[in-house]
Amino acid sequence: MNPHPDFWTWFHRGSGACTYVVSDPVTRHAAVIDPVLDLDLLRSRVVFESVDRVLEHLGERQLELDWILETHAHADHLTAAAVLRDRSGGSIGIGSRIVQTQSFFASLFNLDQQFRADRSQFDRLFLDGESFALGRLKITVLATPGHTPDSMTYLIGDAAFVGDTLFRPGGGTARCDFPGSDARALYASIRRLYELPDTTRVFVGHDYPADGRCPDFETTIGAQKMGNIHLRATTSEAEFVALRAARDRTLAPPASWVPALQVNIRAGALPDPEPNGRRYLKFPIELQGHPLRPCPQGAFHEHDEKDSPA
Repeated sequence: MNPHPDFWTWFHRGSGACTYVVSDPVTRHAAVIDPVLDLDLLRSRVVFESVDRVLEHLGERQLELDWILETHAHADHLTAAAVLRDRSGGSIGIGSRIVQTQSFFASLFNLDQQFRADRSQFDRLFLDGESFALGRLKITVLATPGHTPDSMTYLIGDAAFVGDTLFRPGGGTARCDFPGSDARALYASIRRLYELPDTTRVFVGHDYPADGRCPDFETTIGAQKMGNIHLRATTSEAEFVALRAARDRTLAPPASWVPALQVNIRAGALPDPEPNGRRYLKFPIELQGHPLRPCPQGAFHEHDEKDSPA
C-alpha cells in the first residue's frame, strides 16, 4: 500500500496561489509543488520571502528535496523552481507539452537567442500515466489539459494535486482563454478526475477568500461532483463549454502575466544580465486602435469589469 504522505501548505496572498510540500515520513524525501517567487511590480524587483519559507521548512524537518513539480506554466505568479533547485537541489518536472506554451510566448515576446523553446530548461518532462518514486511514495502523473496544454495532476496516495484545473466547488474550474486552452479538453480532464474515488482528497492550486474567510485548499472528488458550480457530475459538455465561454469573456488578464510567463517558460530562471549588470523582461505594448491580444483566438479577453480569477 502506498504510505500516507505528509503535507504542508503555504498560501501566497498576492496571487492566491498554493504551494505544497509533500514528503515521505519515513525516508524524508520531499517534493515541492508549484513554488512561488514574489514579484514587486511597482519596484521592479524579485523578493525571496515565499521560497525562503519553503527552504526553512525543508531545513527544519530535515527533508531532502528530490522534486520540484509544476502543474503547468503559471500566468499569475513567478515560479521559484529554479531558485529551489539552485539552493537545495532537486529536479524540476512539468508536462511534456510545455513546448507549446514556450513556443507561443517566445514568439509573442520576441525572445532573443538566450532562450530556446525546446523544453531543455526543465529536468523531467512527464507523460500521461507515468509514475516515479518519492522515497517510499509513488507519484502518478495524469495529463489534465484544458486550462493550458501542459496542465498535469499529481496523484500521491489518496491525494490529487490538480493545479488550476479545479478550484474549490464554489470557485468552479479554470479559465480557458489561455493560449492553447480548450474548454472541451478541460471538460474531458475533469471527467477523468471524477472517475477517481469520491474520497480522493483534492488540493487546489488557488483559493481566493473573500469577506474574511480563511484560505481553504482541500476538498474531495465527491464534493466536486456534487457541488462544483461549473461542472457537476450531471453537467453536459455543451453546458460546460457554453458556461466557460461566457465566463471567460468577463475575465481580465492576470496582472502579472507578462513577467510571469517570460520567467515560467524558463523554469523560473531570470534572463541573463545585460552589459550593465541588470536583468530585463520585455513588455509588449499596443497602439491605440490596434489592441494587442496574447492569442489570435482572443485569449485573455479585454473588458472593463473587475479582474476575476476563474
